[in-house]
Amino acid sequence: MFQGFTKETIDFLWGIRFNNEKSWFEAHKEEYKTCLEAPMRALAQELYQGMDEKYGELGLVSRVCRIYRDARRLHGRGPYKDHLWLTVSQPAERWSCLPTFWFELTPEGYSFGLGYWMAKASTMARLRARMDRKPGEMETLVRGLEKQTDFSLEGEDFKKPRQAPSQLLMPWYNKKGGFSLSCDRSHDELIFSPDLPGHILERWEKLVPLFRYLATLDGDPDPR
Repeated sequence: MFQGFTKETIDFLWGIRFNNEKSWFEAHKEEYKTCLEAPMRALAQELYQGMDEKYGELGLVSRVCRIYRDARRLHGRGPYKDHLWLTVSQPAERWSCLPTFWFELTPEGYSFGLGYWMAKASTMARLRARMDRKPGEMETLVRGLEKQTDFSLEGEDFKKPRQAPSQLLMPWYNKKGGFSLSCDRSHDELIFSPDLPGHILERWEKLVPLFRYLATLDGDPDPR
């Protein structure tokens, strides 16, 4: 059961940021396991169970990322991540292309929400084509999302704006490679509390209608 992260969790994240090398990590590996990996896995399990109990028909699974960076993609960075995240999404070989519920912890703060890590171009083309065909469906979702105050729409826009079916849909229609509805916070009392899973689940539920909409996009014909 998730009991909250601790001061030692944050200390470890700062430590790996400024000492991103094997010797430091090996000397602090037990701290990683007990202060970061274990509570993150406990949080992932509670979030998955909470979603599965209410939305079992979605067939969700949970994952916790590894702290080890892909050796092929270091690009001058150290071998370890200085942040850790979990995901709750439908099963796939490449979850990063799917709409995904997520939580991330960094040295500076934490965030959670729903979005794409790296949406396929075909997925975004299908989204725009669906908005063109049936703008009312997405407009209804967007109006509902505008009533909440936890999440903000993030993502790279096309440099040259495209003409959306309505002004309401413009911010969504012009996202280039995916997007995220993100709630970003500095570390607060909640991050150290067992109340964190319930808090996140209550807010994730507001995003379930959008998740259902996005999860069906790959069944649409590719309009390109």
